[in-house]
Amino acid sequence: MIPLEYWLILSSLMFVIGAYGVMTRKNAIVVLMCIEIMLNAANINLVAFSSYYSTLHPAFGTDVSGQVFALFSIAIAAAEVAVGLAILLSVYRRYQTIDVDKINILRW
Repeated sequence: MIPLEYWLILSSLMFVIGAYGVMTRKNAIVVLMCIEIMLNAANINLVAFSSYYSTLHPAFGTDVSGQVFALFSIAIAAAEVAVGLAILLSVYRRYQTIDVDKINILRW
């Protein structure tokens, strides 16, 4: 079994890469992909801690609460991507760009 620390290192690296992408990229589709990377890092944490808790306390049986939360998170992420892409399509039709710096649709 892979130690918990390795999963936490992987998860933190994925989260940092996603956060860096959100802060530095200008393309809205790439920003959405970086947000998905950050959500996947959180899912890895949920599953890793759930698995760690199950091996730490075998008398309580298999704890699948982390996997269930990760499954709900994946479903919410899929809905978020669908809504985000729909918004991006409508913004592109209006402004002919998806560059985040050039779109000031929500500013006064």
